[in-house]
Amino acid sequence: MKNRKTSLILSFAAALTVLFSGCSGKKESNALSIAVFVPGIMADSPTYANLAKGVQVGIDEYNASITDESKKAKVYIMEAGTNQAEWSTKLTALAADGSYGAIISSNPSIPELAQEIVKQFPEQKFVLLDGALDGNQNIACISYDQKEQTYLSGYISGLLSKSHKVAVVAAQEYPVMNNILYPYYALGASDAVAGTTCDFRVVGNWYDGTKGAEITDALAQAGVDVIMPICGGAAQGVISSAKENGILLSFIDENSFAKAPGTVISSCSTEQALASKEATLAYLNGKTEWGKTKTVGIKEGYIKFIQDDPLYVSNVPEEVRNTMSSLVKQLTDGSKEIPQL
Repeated sequence: MKNRKTSLILSFAAALTVLFSGCSGKKESNALSIAVFVPGIMADSPTYANLAKGVQVGIDEYNASITDESKKAKVYIMEAGTNQAEWSTKLTALAADGSYGAIISSNPSIPELAQEIVKQFPEQKFVLLDGALDGNQNIACISYDQKEQTYLSGYISGLLSKSHKVAVVAAQEYPVMNNILYPYYALGASDAVAGTTCDFRVVGNWYDGTKGAEITDALAQAGVDVIMPICGGAAQGVISSAKENGILLSFIDENSFAKAPGTVISSCSTEQALASKEATLAYLNGKTEWGKTKTVGIKEGYIKFIQDDPLYVSNVPEEVRNTMSSLVKQLTDGSKEIPQL
């Protein structure tokens, strides 16, 4: 039913595109023209702002040595907004436009959408960050080692949970969430303190702050005292409720200590700007490895467990900070590997 619904949405989007642009004929694709599809709003998300920033830096670096204006690469940025129901339609419209050699985006749910879109537009290429998909020669993915991110977040959550009950509040269920983010957060928490349990709740979208707050209130009633939110704009509701209920929060993807000083106990950041810059240059120079997912993590310098933020230093006990420092060092030098589930 889900695949049928997705196909109907994509077909409808393609029909709309033909209706409004068909009179002028199909545009000639420009391999050096890149569209950045932002599944959100850049002003609300450093992750997406850094996605666009990195692509622009890559474009500028590529163009720096080119004097012929007609041979310079160009970039178009589309902010698709937080309503995920609209993403497939807008992404399909970009592909149907036919102007962009590659569409670059970042979100774990985008590879599934892109895989359906290339069935209708087999010349369209996608370079996708923070997602994973192998075997499609139109799609290349760069995946941050989310086992490391969530294991570290779970570990510090386990160390600081007094009730030994932690939770993940997710925007939605998808393969990476179900197979990596949730289970490795739970594993980190139980490895830190044996017997720690991990609940799992779903908002249903990436923007409903009210639902995020309601879920967090319910978790507080259940005795949960540490949460990892992965729910986009809905995290605002999680933060609000966490403050009221004395719940601690652990974030991944960006430095989030300032979002709730004293409430946020940890942040993992990803070097999104660097990754998108390198992905852009690889595409423009014809070096993209299509059909593959490249996974990068702490060893390669793309993931950081933030330890130098003053709010981390002031709010997390020294003993816990020392434990986390040792764990990060072991993962970085390879003396420890994340246990496999």
